[in-house]
Amino acid sequence: MAPMLDVSDEVRAEIGEEETTRLLTGQNAPGTYDCTSCRTPGDTGQERTSTVLFVGGETAVLAFAHATCIPSQVVPVSEEQLQGAVRSITVEAQAQDQARDHARERYAGAQAQAGSAGGPGPAEGPDPAPRQAVLGITCGLIAVEQQLCPALVVEPTGPIARVGGTGGGDDFLPLLIEQGFVPQLDLDRRPSPLPGWSVLLAMGQLHAVLQPGTGGAQPTAWWQAHQPLQVSDGWRAAVSRSNEVYVYAGPVGSIGRQPREDLMRDALARACARGLLVAATMPLAGT
Repeated sequence: MAPMLDVSDEVRAEIGEEETTRLLTGQNAPGTYDCTSCRTPGDTGQERTSTVLFVGGETAVLAFAHATCIPSQVVPVSEEQLQGAVRSITVEAQAQDQARDHARERYAGAQAQAGSAGGPGPAEGPDPAPRQAVLGITCGLIAVEQQLCPALVVEPTGPIARVGGTGGGDDFLPLLIEQGFVPQLDLDRRPSPLPGWSVLLAMGQLHAVLQPGTGGAQPTAWWQAHQPLQVSDGWRAAVSRSNEVYVYAGPVGSIGRQPREDLMRDALARACARGLLVAATMPLAGT
């Protein structure tokens, strides 16, 4: 099956028709990827995926992103930035390869131990290499009190534990409630305001969700985009009217990444009915 790739005219012009064809037919397209915008996993066979070409002075790097995060585009960057990103990707890939090799060695050792005990016996598989959970954010319009309102939907890619915690559970919702988020029991009601928090929009792009600084310090980023996120014209128009954003959050697996806004609302409603949703209204910072 051909990958669900979006290749803009400007990207096509840069990479050429031959390479574009190889991408669209799946010859050079990845199956899975980490979104270059929100840094959460994506699958070109399951969801629309944008091709994003980073162009430096002498180097160009093709990356992939959820189409719901950013459209296919060419992004000019400095050669120094691009070379640094390439080095970072190379180091990360090497680390992942080493982790996989280590896991295979452990698994082979466990199988050998089980065999020497005189039978197939239960051999423990490898411990998966730990991966730090990150916050995925989706922008969309949600109907509240019969009006379309700008919303951000936050869901981590894995369980979130307290610093120093040893229980192995998921403390994402309790931690947010301690910060002032309120359990959302009715999706048709406006979320409660959260003083000191705000959503940073600059030049029409989403940059960060800001939380109050400690001891009266300047606000700090609770979530920050790896690269500023494009938002739809409808979302930007709605937020300019209200000057506020509804921020909904649920633990990993409670909402999922939905391809349409009506499906996103349905997923939020299910999380709400299960008691797995907290929310807050935040003012807009920036323009």
